[in-house]
Amino acid sequence: MSTVDEQQVTARTVGSVRVVGAGLLGASVALGLMAKGVDVIVHDASPSNLRLAIDYGAGRAAHATDSPALIVVAVPPDLTAEVVAQELKAYPDALVTDVASVKVAPLAELRVVGADVSRYIGSHPLAGRERGGAISARADLFIGRPWVITAHAGIPAAQIAVIEHLVLDLGAVPVAMSAEDHDRAVALVSHAPQAISTLLARRLVDANPGSLELAGQGLRDTTRIAASAPELWVQIMGANSQYIIEVLRDFRTDLDVMIHALSDQEARGARKSLAQILAGGNNGVSRLPGKHGQDRRFAQIVVKIDDRPGELARLLTEIGELGVNMEDLRLEHSPGAQIGLAEIAVLPEAEERLVSELEERGWKIAGAYQ
Repeated sequence: MSTVDEQQVTARTVGSVRVVGAGLLGASVALGLMAKGVDVIVHDASPSNLRLAIDYGAGRAAHATDSPALIVVAVPPDLTAEVVAQELKAYPDALVTDVASVKVAPLAELRVVGADVSRYIGSHPLAGRERGGAISARADLFIGRPWVITAHAGIPAAQIAVIEHLVLDLGAVPVAMSAEDHDRAVALVSHAPQAISTLLARRLVDANPGSLELAGQGLRDTTRIAASAPELWVQIMGANSQYIIEVLRDFRTDLDVMIHALSDQEARGARKSLAQILAGGNNGVSRLPGKHGQDRRFAQIVVKIDDRPGELARLLTEIGELGVNMEDLRLEHSPGAQIGLAEIAVLPEAEERLVSELEERGWKIAGAYQ
């Protein structure tokens, strides 16, 4: 059994780390570093939030003699610059980073107030959950996820390395970007999708209950993030409005084309316009990196599973026995039916053999496609 001292050898992060903000991200950072044996100091403006995070093992309370080498600010976006400035002033020997989902605004605000930005490097982990707070925090929240580091001009390489070590200790993948490129990117891949998911979910508020009984996994997938906290997203969208508006305007243009094509399907070029938009969606999905960052498509095999204990485990065990590597898995339950559908993603060259072998073992295949 490894001891704390042995775990500390594996940690790249040196010295104490102060985490300001004991919500989901802050507490998850703290838990991940604690698992590496790092001395973590937790602070939160709310005494009850602080006690809860400490009870969950996210670190210890601050002492007057603390001298952290690194400070991670994990507070709401509208407070990020203010808190970073306070931490820079209170700990003149510490390097400070933050995990806010926008990067241009905090840096600009810090410069306006004259903060020592030579000790500040913005960063942003692309990870999270629909539910917040220390109670939802996980030490493994960042494993395999991108973590953007937005170093600005004049930051020494040694300081950037400190943030990279933090990211690697938490199992994330460091990605270097400018603050502007980061904000433009997250507008496309995170902030605009949140807006669109929310708008779609709003259509369900007044829907006939009978209609909702027909909802399948597609609707659940596209509205999942609509359950996120409105008060947080008001701040995020407000801080990154410039780039979000650009994406939503393009979305509105495509939506207008689709509405026009559907309104007069016999008009010249209407079906072509609709087909081009749908094909564009196919092309966009194909560009999303999959497992291990691969930009490729997988074959999908849909297997019917009886809704009883142990059936999914048996299916996955048998796929492993057949020597087929499963690239992804999605589950869907049919309302009112005692079956589930497991959508298994595999390499295209493995599809035919896996379908054949599973059928021989008695599994019912509901579909297979690429």
